Amino acid sequence: MVILLSLFAAIAVAWLLAYHRLPALLWSAAYALLLGLCAYRGWWPDALLQAGWGLWLLLSLLAIPSPLRRALAGVPLLKLFRRILPEVSQTEREALEAGTVWWDGELFSGRPNWKKLLAYPAPRLTVEEKAFIDGPLRELCEMLSDWEVTHEMNDLPPQVWQFIKDQGFLGMIIPKEYGGLGFSALAHSQVVMQLTTRSGTAAVSVMVPNSLGPAELLLHYGTRQQKDHYLPRLAKGLEMPCFALTSPEAGSDAGGIPDFGIVCRGEWQGKPEVLGIRLTWEKRYITLGPIATLLGLAFRLYDPDHLLGQKDDHGITLALVPTDTPGVHIGRRHRAMNATFMNGPNWGKDVFIPMDYVIGGVEQAGEGWKMLMNCLAAGRSISLPANGVGISKLSALTTGAYGRVRQQFKLPIGRFEGVEEAMARIAGNVYVMDAARVMTAGAIDLGEKPSVISAIVKYHLTERGRQVINDAMDVHGGKGICLGPSNYLASAYMQTPIAITVEGANILTRTMIIFGQGAIRGHPWVLKEIEATREQDPGKALHDFDRAFFGHVAFTLSNVARVLWMGMTGARLTPVPGAPELRRYYQQLTRLSSAFALTADTAMFLCGSTLKRRERLSGRLGDVLSQLYLASAVLKRYEDDGRPKADLPLVRWGLLDCLSRIEESFYSIFENLPWPVAAWVLRGLIFPLLMPYGREFAPPRDPLGHDVVGLMMTPGPTRERLTRGVFISADENDPVHTLEEALAAAIAAEPVEAQLRRAQQGGRIARGYADQLATEGLDTGVITQDDFDLLKRAAELRRRVIMVDDFPRDFGKSELHQTTQAVTFEALVRKKS
Repeated sequence: MVILLSLFAAIAVAWLLAYHRLPALLWSAAYALLLGLCAYRGWWPDALLQAGWGLWLLLSLLAIPSPLRRALAGVPLLKLFRRILPEVSQTEREALEAGTVWWDGELFSGRPNWKKLLAYPAPRLTVEEKAFIDGPLRELCEMLSDWEVTHEMNDLPPQVWQFIKDQGFLGMIIPKEYGGLGFSALAHSQVVMQLTTRSGTAAVSVMVPNSLGPAELLLHYGTRQQKDHYLPRLAKGLEMPCFALTSPEAGSDAGGIPDFGIVCRGEWQGKPEVLGIRLTWEKRYITLGPIATLLGLAFRLYDPDHLLGQKDDHGITLALVPTDTPGVHIGRRHRAMNATFMNGPNWGKDVFIPMDYVIGGVEQAGEGWKMLMNCLAAGRSISLPANGVGISKLSALTTGAYGRVRQQFKLPIGRFEGVEEAMARIAGNVYVMDAARVMTAGAIDLGEKPSVISAIVKYHLTERGRQVINDAMDVHGGKGICLGPSNYLASAYMQTPIAITVEGANILTRTMIIFGQGAIRGHPWVLKEIEATREQDPGKALHDFDRAFFGHVAFTLSNVARVLWMGMTGARLTPVPGAPELRRYYQQLTRLSSAFALTADTAMFLCGSTLKRRERLSGRLGDVLSQLYLASAVLKRYEDDGRPKADLPLVRWGLLDCLSRIEESFYSIFENLPWPVAAWVLRGLIFPLLMPYGREFAPPRDPLGHDVVGLMMTPGPTRERLTRGVFISADENDPVHTLEEALAAAIAAEPVEAQLRRAQQGGRIARGYADQLATEGLDTGVITQDDFDLLKRAAELRRRVIMVDDFPRDFGKSELHQTTQAVTFEALVRKKS
């Protein structure tokens, strides 16, 4: 019995040490002490003690770094890894090295430091940025009519283009020293988001020069001469930039572009024998291409005559080419869905440019892929997520109001459970999306370039945005599908697939980038192991590999202990910071972070180098990492907002949704791992209380959804925080302005309508149409004249909201006209009387 108890004690000590990831020396000392105690007390027979000391010696040799361990284990393991690890190409290496690891690294650690996350300062706009948003941005939004842009002019009006240039919208990311606005990532995001709620065309036209493009590349890699010449011109709109990357034969596989340049000497501006490049290319889908004056161009550079060095193929190179350069052809326009932003192809054959046109000069020839990878964060983590959030916030604002204004069966449609289900998804998703948008922009403003997180927010904020706009269209019904100036959703609905397609198609972003890159970058040991196998210095390679490999082993064993313990206890004993009302969510996310780290290690071990080709499995692992990040953003937002209790339904909806999605992804992983036994063991470790069947994390329940929809349909601080940044025009004829007025009128009229219903049920007034009830109620003294006026205004505004636009039968170019006279409240009363 004593032997059994001491063995249990040894296991408990091991579990405790592994859980807290304590150093190997402490392990060795603890077990030496335990063995010594057993020997001193005579608890173990001599044979068992000898076996115990032998095992202790062996494990100590393996666990504690030493020259002996490196000689006995490190050398053969290093040889094995060098043989089995796949070769990493230069383009893959540059992609892996691009950007920084931020909170994704904490989530991959299996032990996220929540205090660290909450200690990051809440992102805030400066006084200057707020003034720009309240001034020029609002003025620009008032100038825009989405119907005019998308259906009448197929372009922004000339005065709008000029305003955009004059006010510096094209130079938000350019520092003030070059004449730009020098805005933060958060301000950049806010501008794009608010513009999106007014006009997708304007938003795209502004965001492209401020994302991946000449300005971004020049800021990081341009020569002093290039910066001094181009950045002031770009900031003032004197140059219209575009960036040409995508080729007909190379879309998502940007590294395989067929466009090329040959280093040679040629005549340039009357000077013979100028060192330059002869370019041949064909590009398409180039936003702002049809009106660009400055073409950023990606191509592969060859040097057969070795004019730059000994290499024949220098790799991908980037150059700035004025579009008036002889041989540059700007094609006609593409039309992306319902959007009318400028987009089109361009091409050239044997176009000669001087070497000075290469971004960064001759020293940066062949460095284009690295440059692109390091600059992709702006488009992926700022502009496109802001676009998705803008569409979603507009959907939340208008659907919440429409759900209360529009009535069926004498009830606001937002009160029907089926409609509530869709509306709850809208509000919950918007809260999660905006939290992730702001937290990511804040990280960039702190100096991070989170490459994996940029892929997460690009994918999930555009995908959730697609679900939001689909739900909004379902709730609006016929109002949403009839095009016209009063339709505030259809244009956004039609343009939603654009963001999903660009800057890396979403399917490939999910299945190849998020986990494929995150598994190496975010994991605390994998990249170190790979780098050690590539190290040329034998001594350093062995030292680095020994540390990384055994660190990886200890990391995995620790996660086994952590996952099982937290699974058995529901993580209730895990200490966490943050709001007490959200304590259980912090604990469960800590538990699932460890589970993710263990599952990722298991998948990498079982699949090896083939994991990157098992895209469905990689995508599911990426889904877990992504939902952990989104949930972290929700927790961070609640703290940054000052823990407003009124927002808790939205917070809990978002967290429960993330937890449910995480669990679903885990079970999809278990069902598709190549070794069923390994999947069974993993499931038993992660969800030990649910073996063999069951689910622990249910999606948000109906009562919570009901509370969320109530907040969405009720003006107040929570609704304002949820929809903050949606542009509402001061024009009384603007459809969104009218809808907000109708919401206020509908709420004001609700007590009067209830009073009439009670009088009707009590027999004081006869049953009849609503307008007849109002008149009879006024005549019998049930309601006052002020009450009647409230009902009248609510009815008139309701009718204006639900009406849709009509056109001539031939859909000609004549002005929008109304085929019948406007129907007023009094006219309806007179007709039915």
